[in-house]
Formats: sequence, C-alpha cells, structure tokens
Amino acid sequence: MNSRFIVRRAALAAACILSTGAAWAQSPATAGSAASGKVGVISIRQAIVTTAEGKVASAELQSQFASRQNEIENLNKQISDLQQRLQAGQNKLSQEEEARLRQQGQRLTQRLDRMNTEYQEDVNAAQADVIDRIGRKMVDVLDRYSRENGYVVVLDSSAQNTPILFASTQIDVTQDIVRLYDQAYPVKAGAGTPPAKPAASKPAPTTSQPPASKP
Repeated sequence: MNSRFIVRRAALAAACILSTGAAWAQSPATAGSAASGKVGVISIRQAIVTTAEGKVASAELQSQFASRQNEIENLNKQISDLQQRLQAGQNKLSQEEEARLRQQGQRLTQRLDRMNTEYQEDVNAAQADVIDRIGRKMVDVLDRYSRENGYVVVLDSSAQNTPILFASTQIDVTQDIVRLYDQAYPVKAGAGTPPAKPAASKPAPTTSQPPASKP
C-alpha cells in the first residue's frame, strides 16, 4: 500500500497531538535558555508513515479493507455495465425493459452510495486509531530529542494552516525522529508481511474510493 492510505487524516490528527508542542519552550528546563535555544521543523505526516510501524500498519489496513474495496469496485462495474446497456439500447428497448433497467440501476447506485459511506467511515476510524497510537509515542520521542539537543521549539510543517513559509533542511529533524522512533519501538521481523501469492494473482487494489457511476 502506498502511504496515502494512512496519511489522509494525519495532518489534522498530528495538529491535535502537537497542539501543545510550543509549550516546550515554556518548560522550566528550557525557559531560561530560550534565547540561545534551537528551532526545529518536523513533518509529522511523513514521520508517521516512514516509521517501520507505520509501514506495517499501512499493510495491515490494506489487507483489512481489501475485500470490501473489491465489493465496491465490482458493484461499480455492474452499474457501469448497466449504463452501457441503456445507452446501447436507446430506441431499441421497450419502455417496460428500459424502466426496469433504470430502476435496477437506481437500486444499485443507492447500495453503492451506502457502501462507499460506510467504507470511508470505517477506514477513517481505523486510520485515526493508528495515527493516534503512533503519534502519541512519536511526541514522546520528539520531546526527549528536543530536550537533549537544545531545541526550544519544534514546528510541524505538515499541520493544517501552518505558519511556516520557509524552513531550511538543516533544521528539519524528521529523519532523526523516525530513526529514534524505530529504535525505541522496533517492529518484529516479518510483522505485516503478507503471505506469498502465486505469480498470476491479481495485484492488490489501490485504496482510492471508486466514484459512483449513475445510469
């Protein structure tokens, strides 16, 4: 799975998790040295999905929702096929047959809409759980790193409405935090690795939500 699957709501979640991040500069340990302290930048979105745990979580989520996505894609194809039948049958189908096909299409479309809504809600909830789990531990790693390296403020460049217009790569601590996170929370060997599949098996579907085609 690509990282977009787990990142969709990461910016909002990370912004909530790090909403008190600026308070580090006000802590007793650093307030006195604020004038000489360092300022850093981190992309929490990138950090979460780059960790070994984030990659494993992405693979697990894809596996968890793959069957439901296939159902949605199959239903979407049925609607598309029905639409083509109606288009090809213009001026050829009887009024009764055309009405029957249109009613069938409406029922399938309503079902697809419900499935899409439920699917997206469940995906968002699962993603939020993963982001919260990793994000909270990452904040602890970042807090410790900041104190040990003299940072008085670390800003999240991936947060919504970020005030950052420019940041030098020299103050970006994203990769350092990913490395320290992986050291602190190592992933067991083989975790998240899907079972081997035959060479002719169908590739895993993408996680983008299929659009609802309406006849």
